[in-house]
Amino acid sequence: MPNDKITITFPDGSEKQYPKGVTGYEVAESISKGLAREALSVTLDDEILDLDRPIERDGTITINTWNSEDGKYTFWHSSAHLLAEAIQELYPDAKFGIGPPIENGFYYDIDFGDKSVGQDDLDKIEKKIIEKARQKSGFERKPVTKEEALSFYKEKGNEYKVDLIKDLEDGNITFYTQGDFTDLCRGPHIPNTGLVKAVKLTNVAGAYWRGDVDSEQLTRIYGISFPKQKLLEEYIHKMEEAKRRDHKKLGKELKLFMMDQMVGQGLPVWLPNGTIIRRTLESFLREEQKKRGYKEVITPHIGNLELYKTSGHYPYYRESQYNPIQVDDEEYMLKPMNCPHHHRIYSNELHSYRDLPLRLAEFGSVYRYEQSGELNGLSRVRGFTQDDAHIYCTHEQLKREIKNCLDLTQFVFSIFDMPVDIRLSFRDDNEEKYGGEDEYWERAEREIKEVADEEGLDYKIARGEASFYGPKIDFIIRDAIGRKWQLGTVQVDYVMPERFDLTYIGSDNEKHRPVIIHRAPFGSMERFCSILIEHFAGDFPVWLAPVQVKMIPIADDFNEYAYQCAAKLKEHDVRVEVDDRSEQIGGKIRDAETSKIPYMLIVGGNEAEDGTVSVRRHKEGDIGTFDFSDFISNLIDEIDSKRVPDHSNSN
Repeated sequence: MPNDKITITFPDGSEKQYPKGVTGYEVAESISKGLAREALSVTLDDEILDLDRPIERDGTITINTWNSEDGKYTFWHSSAHLLAEAIQELYPDAKFGIGPPIENGFYYDIDFGDKSVGQDDLDKIEKKIIEKARQKSGFERKPVTKEEALSFYKEKGNEYKVDLIKDLEDGNITFYTQGDFTDLCRGPHIPNTGLVKAVKLTNVAGAYWRGDVDSEQLTRIYGISFPKQKLLEEYIHKMEEAKRRDHKKLGKELKLFMMDQMVGQGLPVWLPNGTIIRRTLESFLREEQKKRGYKEVITPHIGNLELYKTSGHYPYYRESQYNPIQVDDEEYMLKPMNCPHHHRIYSNELHSYRDLPLRLAEFGSVYRYEQSGELNGLSRVRGFTQDDAHIYCTHEQLKREIKNCLDLTQFVFSIFDMPVDIRLSFRDDNEEKYGGEDEYWERAEREIKEVADEEGLDYKIARGEASFYGPKIDFIIRDAIGRKWQLGTVQVDYVMPERFDLTYIGSDNEKHRPVIIHRAPFGSMERFCSILIEHFAGDFPVWLAPVQVKMIPIADDFNEYAYQCAAKLKEHDVRVEVDDRSEQIGGKIRDAETSKIPYMLIVGGNEAEDGTVSVRRHKEGDIGTFDFSDFISNLIDEIDSKRVPDHSNSN
């Protein structure tokens, strides 16, 4: 008699048997009716499923609600279909491309033919979406053959869907229908459209079909949706706060960096104030790396094309790199990555197992070609600096070195009061995206997961997000207003030792391959600084502030005392300026506040006579009069401890 039971494992490790064919909704209802009401989908192992999909096999299940990433993914995926349904009714001749959920919301690429749809049209589309949502239409899943799918879209004259279907495998194609709209889709979707209570279409942009600049340009409509109107209101408030914190705006106001057309698009120029922040961050990480046994190196800004062909960066990332430069009878490239240079440093001498691990670090500038429409201040540039390090170790040392990298990366982000989410980025089934042997990939993924489990990390596995040479641990930080940014990474690499024929002599006097760990806590220094500016809204902690103290004499008679105080502060490497302008004291204070200088020291006759300073703290106002030597002692303690101010309401 066939086994008609399956075993479902829950996130806490508990197990329960259910009849084969049980739905995700029924599993949720067996836990509680409240959970079933809140459920949007389920994740079975790594696959997100509709709540009404029958479950035919054993597996680990997670019930996805709005408060989970997979729940939001499902919600926003369904909202993209709602957008398309609304567009279909308002613009019957529109042809649809792709409409995926994204990190915050969704979009749909649409060919409106000879009609022009822009920002002014979004309001009526929003109203139509809500009208359709209120019909509470269910999402009906229907498997179709490849022939049926092609016939359906050829009849509609939609060459975009036909193009997508040609790449799909027969037997794995599904349509979803809600209301009067049917779409090519693999799912999943929420139970019905009525769960969408609020929607905001945020932007209209152009997008080339499949990213090919030689193909048709479509209209991309971005949006976001919520199960409650209150959540939309909170989102709008957050977006207003994000505008106020925009690093491009603050970068100009605080004189941190500039973009100059004559220098070139996407090539930031660091001004003195921004350079102080950059160098301070680099010094901080350099000191930590030194404590942890790293050796710093410097490599050129260009390299021979053969170097990047050997590494695989040229064939795998060719589209994002600058064209080779002809020099005599050789070709050179602007350096796209630091890794190959470090591998050649390793090859420069013979290594014994006693030399390992070898940890090489560099703040190395690299260059990538980004389309002009994708450039965005410091966060998306064409030239940037990576805090790269490569650790060459034995297989026996690998897990310990990964743990050391995790410790360093988590320490770095804790300094900035940034909560961290962990993602294990593994490969998917598209073998063309990856290099190396299957056995190495399987081993690397297993070892990364073992380390994550041993360290008690709360992580999510993301298939298809690995680098071409190996799986990685990605660190996603959350800033002061809750936005997520993917920053640091730790990657395990069995591929490059083969490509570069890297070896060491083992204790058996035989040659062995080392394993490489690629590690970058900050990632791109430019991007990290853009996030840091917005995280602190320009109100940097004292240790990072370009100007830490502003001396403000109340009259010219007290300039000398102000300069005496400044000189003593400089002896302690405090970054201090004296405002000796013949301006009203109120104006000087306002200017210092606008510049977000942490401390203002007001000095006049009493202070000069008593050896004191009247202290104002940015955003807090007057905090009292202090003996100057006590103030210095307290300030140095704050700088050394890298204390972080409350930045949630920074002005």
